[in-house]
Formats: sequence, structure tokens, C-alpha cells
Amino acid sequence: MKMNDLPTVAWTLARRAERMNPSVIREILKVTERPGIISFAGGLPSPDTFPVDAFAEASRKVLRDDGRAALQYAASEGYGPLREAVAAMLPWKVDPAQVLITTGSQQGLDLVAKVLIDSGSRILVETPTYLGALQAFQPMEPEVVSVASDAEGVDVDDLARKAAGARFLYVLPNFQNPTGRTMSEARRVALSMHAMRLGLPIVEDNPYGDLWFDAPPPAPLTARDPSGCIYLGSFSKVLAPGLRLGFVVAPPQVAPKLLQAKQAADLHSPGFNQRIVHEVMRDGFLDRHVPTIRARYKRQRDAMLAALSREMAGLDVTWNTPDGGMFLWARLPKGMDAVQLLPRAVDQGVAFVPGAAFYADAADVRTLRLSYVTCSAEQIDAGIQALARAIREQAGA
Repeated sequence: MKMNDLPTVAWTLARRAERMNPSVIREILKVTERPGIISFAGGLPSPDTFPVDAFAEASRKVLRDDGRAALQYAASEGYGPLREAVAAMLPWKVDPAQVLITTGSQQGLDLVAKVLIDSGSRILVETPTYLGALQAFQPMEPEVVSVASDAEGVDVDDLARKAAGARFLYVLPNFQNPTGRTMSEARRVALSMHAMRLGLPIVEDNPYGDLWFDAPPPAPLTARDPSGCIYLGSFSKVLAPGLRLGFVVAPPQVAPKLLQAKQAADLHSPGFNQRIVHEVMRDGFLDRHVPTIRARYKRQRDAMLAALSREMAGLDVTWNTPDGGMFLWARLPKGMDAVQLLPRAVDQGVAFVPGAAFYADAADVRTLRLSYVTCSAEQIDAGIQALARAIREQAGA
């Protein structure tokens, strides 16, 4: 029998695979590979902030002093000294046994989804919310419900109306992706009280909390009710994303199952990388390094705000002023759609992410996310000028 005569294999995909969709942001990033495109699209930290020399020295020391163990299989929970360091740097009492080192905080979201979501489970998210979280949750076939949100964060009255039977509320209180907003202290108090009264668990994602500009954000929600929250953190924004290291802090009722899900997923996060990060952190390096990132990002935010004020005059475009993080949220004039604007903007030499991708439902098509951290002030000026030209063209089309 010839190979051509053999029947074609019919692969049957799992139902959950049908709910897996490509990241809108990753698809847009392909556009930015075109020469000359100024990209405000990617949620990438500035590579100029990566402490290459510190990593080089730490790598040499780890390989010299502990090379065989660093290159061997490791405990699924993570490198003990790093877990202890994570517990020590959090602003509430944490047992290192509650800390699980993950392969980026994105894996933490995946583990939470596997452990807490059944098909048809109701989960609550902000409006809008992080696209990567929606991607992590969707394969588990939940009912994703958007909770109304404003500049201060989640609307607790709307939360109370929608919380019945929900498995958890997912929130990013600090310099949120995509909007850059920060939940106020008053709203955190109200949200924590409502969640405890309702018996509603909270999944608190905090990859940007150290990137404040003028003052640190209020205390985490988890610090107010550790037994009712799962907390996710990351080393990607303060050290380097290529290490793929994050962490989850979970109450004792949940931590063992997250660990089992981690074991099934990848056995453990890279032990070599964990030792390098611990070595870099040992002498207070983050206390010296992170302020340099804050200062850089604040200058770039200010450059974008100035360019928007100058170039968008008379265009009925609005935007917020984030107090930290990497993103700014803008809204186009009435009648415009950011998805339709994007190709025109790319033709003008600038890219952004349409905001509709970040909504679980009822998307505001006029919104867009602008990232300011990977562009110079000169590129920001040129990019915002190009964006304004595209908006004017679209308005006149």
C-alpha cells in the first residue's frame, strides 16, 4: 500500500481547545516587526532596565558554588531560599510554605483556573480586565461575568448583585493592565468588606505594584484577608521577563492543590533561574534597582501625556494619568472604533492595542491601550503625532 492510499487521520480536539484563541496582542506585535513602526502595543518592560551585569555575576557564582544542584531537577514548590525571600518581602505575615514559585505569573493564572474552575462556574472580572487572564480561564469553560468598574476600581454594588455562586473575583488593583488605573484605599476597604461578607474569594494579580511613580499604592487586598485571597506576583517587571519566574501565595486550603497542578504542568520552574534571582536579591539589589525603573517609566509617561495634550487638541480624545506601571488608557471620539483605526495607524507608522480585546463582554470599541515604556521621548512624540494623523483621517473618511 502506498502512503497516499492510507486514510487521513481525523484528529478530535477536546471541547476546551475550541475555546483557546490566539492573543490579540501577540498578533498585533507581528505588525510591529515591520521596519519603522513605533509600537505602543506590547506590554513589554524596557530592555534597558534589565540588570545584565548583575545576572552575569550571579550566574557565575551559582555555577561555581552550586552548579550541580542548580542544573538538576528541583522541588516543585520552588527553591527554598527564594520562597523565604518572597515571603519576607510581602507586607503581611506569610509562611514560606504558602509560596509556590511559578513559570511566570501567567502560569499562576493557569493553575488557578485548573484548580478553581469547573465547566459553567461563574467567575467575576473587572471591566476591562487583563487579556491573559481571560485566555487562562476560558479553556475551563467558565461563565465570565464583568463587574462594572470606574477610575477607583470595582463597583462594589454591582459586585454584590453578581456575586452569588461565583468561584472568585479576579482583580489587578495596582496600575492595571490595560487601563493603568489604581484601586483607591476606600474602594479596597469596601471591596474587602463586601467579599468577606459574601464569602467571595479574591484572586489578586500584582505584577506592576512596585512600579509606582510618586507614592506606593495602598496595601494589597490579600493583606486585609489572607485566608480569602490568592496573590500572584512576578519578577518579570522588576528584573527580566526572560527568566519566566513568578509566584503564587495561597491559603492552606488551596496551596496543596495548586502545587499538584504545578507538578502536572511542568514539574518545577527552572532551578537555575531561581537561584540566580535569589542571588541577585540577596544584598538588597531590588531596593536600589527598582527606583531606577520607576524614574525611567515616569519620564516616559510624562512624555506621552505631554504629546497627547499637544497633538490631540480638538480631537475629542480622552485619556487617564496613571500613577505607575506601563500603560495609559485612551478613548476615541464618538463613532470611532479602535479596531478599524489600527490599520490606518499602522500605515502612519504607529501601533497600539484596541481596547475591545480586554473586555469579557460588552466591549467599548472606542478604547485603546498605549504602552509608553519601550519608546524614547522622541519616538513617543513621533508616534503620538502619527496616531493623531490617523484619527483625523478616520474622522474625515
